[in-house]
Amino acid sequence: MDKNTWFFKSTLLVIFTPLGILLLFETNAFAMHISEGILPLTWAVLWYLLMIPFLGIGIIQIRKRVKKEPYLKPLLGLSSALVFVISLMPIPVPIAGTCSHPCGTAISAIILGPFMSVVVSFCALLLQALFLAHGGLSTLGSNTLSMGVAGSFASYGVFLLLRKLRFSLPVCGFMAGLMADWATYSATAMQLALGVRGEEAFLPLFSKILIAFIPTQLPLGVLEGFITLGVITVLLKRRPDLIEFIYGLRTQEVRA
Repeated sequence: MDKNTWFFKSTLLVIFTPLGILLLFETNAFAMHISEGILPLTWAVLWYLLMIPFLGIGIIQIRKRVKKEPYLKPLLGLSSALVFVISLMPIPVPIAGTCSHPCGTAISAIILGPFMSVVVSFCALLLQALFLAHGGLSTLGSNTLSMGVAGSFASYGVFLLLRKLRFSLPVCGFMAGLMADWATYSATAMQLALGVRGEEAFLPLFSKILIAFIPTQLPLGVLEGFITLGVITVLLKRRPDLIEFIYGLRTQEVRA
């Protein structure tokens, strides 16, 4: 086993062993994202309305690109599977009334672009709501807006910015994963604060919810950064042509 392979396998072991232990012993996490019934109907509808344009543009982009680039289909499948699996790692946050988890949207945003990443997130969240009771149908709009829209666009923007500043792809991948996670939960905290605040002022409640996420979300953001870094590293080693295809860069520039 060469040094790079050993390093990659060791990294995966370090990342997923703690998560496996958490999933093995966690028995009370019956929902994740924002659960069914948490948000008032008016807010749930509003988040749907705000999310739908991003979803529509993503669907249009997929239809156009798949016709021209049939080899995009495996990337769509891979990205969807990654987002679905990665976001099924629940860690309860009782104070906020929901659960923390990695998102995976940085990977789909980097590979497919942010709008198509919204579609991938929507599909993953829909399946989780229908078959696993994670999240809910009434909160599907809010969960897609936070994880799919906020997570995808924040990570994609950070990734492109750092690439323009000539940082290496692994560094860009790590920071994109970190930002996807933190942006998702900042958006979730905002949605919860707006939806459940009643007569309470928004900023104090938003701050309380955001602070409630810190014990789990700070390390989870770092973890998601390493997961994204790992995927980008694998792509660079195994399929550098995909990176070249995605960003139109020469392979030697991509590796720099």
